[in-house]
Amino acid sequence: MENINLNLKPLAQLAQHVPPPRALAHVFLRTRFLVLAIICTIVLLTWGHLSSTASSIEWACYGPGLSPLEISPSEFAAWHQHKNTPILTNKHTPIDVNSKSIGSYNLNKILSSKEAVKHKERVLVLTPLKDAAEFLPRYFELLSRITYPHELIDLGFLVSDSTDDTLAILAMELDTLQSNSDPKIPFHTAVIIEKDFGSDLSQDIEDRHSFEAQGPRRKTMGKARNFLLYSTLRPDHSWVMWRDVDITDCPETIIQDFTAHDRDILVPNIWFHRYDRDGNDIEGRYDYNSWIESDEGRELRKTLPVDTVLAEGYKEFNTSRKYLALMGDWRRDKDVEVELDGIGGVTILVKADVHRAGINFPHYAFENQAETEGFARMAKRAGYKVFGLPNYVVWHIDTDEKLKIKQKDLYTDDESQ
Repeated sequence: MENINLNLKPLAQLAQHVPPPRALAHVFLRTRFLVLAIICTIVLLTWGHLSSTASSIEWACYGPGLSPLEISPSEFAAWHQHKNTPILTNKHTPIDVNSKSIGSYNLNKILSSKEAVKHKERVLVLTPLKDAAEFLPRYFELLSRITYPHELIDLGFLVSDSTDDTLAILAMELDTLQSNSDPKIPFHTAVIIEKDFGSDLSQDIEDRHSFEAQGPRRKTMGKARNFLLYSTLRPDHSWVMWRDVDITDCPETIIQDFTAHDRDILVPNIWFHRYDRDGNDIEGRYDYNSWIESDEGRELRKTLPVDTVLAEGYKEFNTSRKYLALMGDWRRDKDVEVELDGIGGVTILVKADVHRAGINFPHYAFENQAETEGFARMAKRAGYKVFGLPNYVVWHIDTDEKLKIKQKDLYTDDESQ
């Protein structure tokens, strides 16, 4: 009995500390406790409802609205794309290059667009020269009138195989032009390239326009153009304009007019003024190197050796091609276009990227054409478009060719129409 009493003693002591039922009821029925219990109940019920709803939505909306048998691999990948975790590998700050011997050009930013002035697109004007001293003063007079911003134009000249003072007069004219006090007159840069090709072909009209001279002459001209092009073309050039030295008149807005067409290659019509004994102006058609191929021309080429260079306007080869020179009129809409297969070189506007792609002036027979006509052939073979403007006229000097060599029957009767 004594041991039992000893075991029950702690229980008796514990019972003394338990509150009576009335005290417990008082605690649980207090307003503060009831409010807390209600709030906890609401939170628990709301949490359970939201968990159930979220589980239901995820189950109903997961995946695209297609059966797994109908969804394609591309659709499956597109649906799961939003779950991909972005990964940054070897991220670092931009590299700062300070060496003055290292340059950088982003050709992706070099535009050739119809809004050339707005985008400040740079133009390279190129002119090959040989025994051209007498034409240079008029050439620079017309050049200085061009309205395209001169600070966006670079000039390039190649002097070859000259026996007159072409180089000296060119240097003096350029110095006068670039030293002009009017800030709108000087051009951005000008460069002179000297390169002889061993051509001893006379510049006399009868010699240089004889049929026998055409192949060698056109090949040499093609080589001269290429040397000039690759010596002057820079990464920031958007357009290249080829401009002959013996132009007598030209619209001052020609660069803006041509860039507005946004063509890979574009040429104007080339005419000349000839005056009869009474002083009447006979508007002659000059350049027969701009043409549209004919069925007769295609058949003729099938019979020719690959190294034969065709030249237009000679009785030796009748191509029956349609010539830009015999189309149009400068009094009509100047923006009318025709697609061409061959072009002359008096004035050409080329997107610089066409040249950068490797389209140049073949100094060999390319599809039986050379120089500018071969250039057009090569460009079209590469997928570029070549266009002419029959009503946009640039005026060339009157070489009086028909009057001097008519007896040789070298030209067609259409030349001075």
